[in-house]
Amino acid sequence: MKELSIYIHIPFCVKKCSYCDFLSFPADDKARAFYVETLLKEIRLEAQQYGSYQVQTVFFGGGTPSLLTVEQMKSIMDCLRENFVLAPEPEISMEANPGTVTAEKLAGFYKAGINRLSIGLQSANDAEMKELGRIHTYDMFLEAYKSAVEAGFFNINVDVMSALPGQSVESYQGTLEKVLSLTPPPKHISAYSLIVEEGTPFGARMEQGLLILPTEEEEREMYELTERMLKKAGYHRYEISNYAMEGFECRHNKTYWVRQNYLGLGLGAASLLENVRMTNESDMTQYAARIEAGVKKAAKEKEVLTMQEQMEETMFLGLRLMEGVSKEEFIKNFGCPMESVYGEVIEKHVKNGLLENGQRVKLTAKGIDVSNFVMADFLL
Repeated sequence: MKELSIYIHIPFCVKKCSYCDFLSFPADDKARAFYVETLLKEIRLEAQQYGSYQVQTVFFGGGTPSLLTVEQMKSIMDCLRENFVLAPEPEISMEANPGTVTAEKLAGFYKAGINRLSIGLQSANDAEMKELGRIHTYDMFLEAYKSAVEAGFFNINVDVMSALPGQSVESYQGTLEKVLSLTPPPKHISAYSLIVEEGTPFGARMEQGLLILPTEEEEREMYELTERMLKKAGYHRYEISNYAMEGFECRHNKTYWVRQNYLGLGLGAASLLENVRMTNESDMTQYAARIEAGVKKAAKEKEVLTMQEQMEETMFLGLRLMEGVSKEEFIKNFGCPMESVYGEVIEKHVKNGLLENGQRVKLTAKGIDVSNFVMADFLL
């Protein structure tokens, strides 16, 4: 059977964070219940086309998936099992906000089949979290982490962020130290640098000159501190922003970076299936109306990728991984050597010390620092 990953978007949150530009919004219990019922219908509708696929990973993202009730999460998991062929040991991840979970809820999620939890800490400094617009405190995170472990979760990721307003190198180091001192330590850590997006409260403050961020030098210190501390603690960096203990890389996220098949379900969810990209409606009324009418993903939303676009994505996304892009796989997928398409670009960046060129093409330590610049060069 072919392999498939499934992403399920839960767009609800308690309140929008100041930096967030994801498709998410507050909603009452009635709206959430309606959405879950619509989602169940979409699962049944879309599954008809995937009888020859086996689902390796499922990822509940958002928004805040942990806002759902245990019963709602169980109904979604049951529906997936009934309508798709799941692998014997699938990775099933859920993002969780510490301010939206209880010990009872986490135990229920685990029993429903969630086996990997991604907890959004962001910072162990309460003042920094308040500035971000987060609804939890560090003590609430500790309670959620303890409850998750007691519920049976063994594979836990913790999200942290650097280059935050009001953050110092010392306070960021404190966050990392606290995360590394958790018992047991998380198997995976995602470490992101804040990107200020247009259309967010932070974006507006930036335009007004009211957003005070760490200096470039401080941001770089935080960046280098992350790799140094996590490496010493036994984590290997396998992607630009992701670190894992041996055997605990996020299988679902790797699906995106190596361009394997994934099906997006829910509001605004994106899919890549046999080199066709599709995106669900981001308007709730339009999304629900289509599902209610029994219409599968709209043809007008489908984008068939050209060979050139496939090659560009292979390089652009694959270079995010520390292992880089396999030349053998490139020939297998496209019928030509990588050098015949990207020879000059590779040679230029090898000469500048930004790429390594062996059986796989990958970023050097210096190249990681300017990864966006290097990857943009692979867009023909």
